[in-house]
Amino acid sequence: MARALVGYAVLAVVGIIALKLLFGVLSIAWSLLWVALWLAALGFVFYLILKIISPETARRVKDKIRGESK
Repeated sequence: MARALVGYAVLAVVGIIALKLLFGVLSIAWSLLWVALWLAALGFVFYLILKIISPETARRVKDKIRGESK
């Protein structure tokens, strides 16, 4: 009886540690996703402003990103 109780206690501790590691990794992934979305939004705004100010330069930037050559 005591042996089973100790076994369940150890299993609970290992489970808690595993959950903390899992949620830590998910937290890092979630943070990286938001940083990527934020940078994409900034790039989009920059491109829109560039397109309004200088459409030719915006076209060249778009061509460089897509890899199209002339």
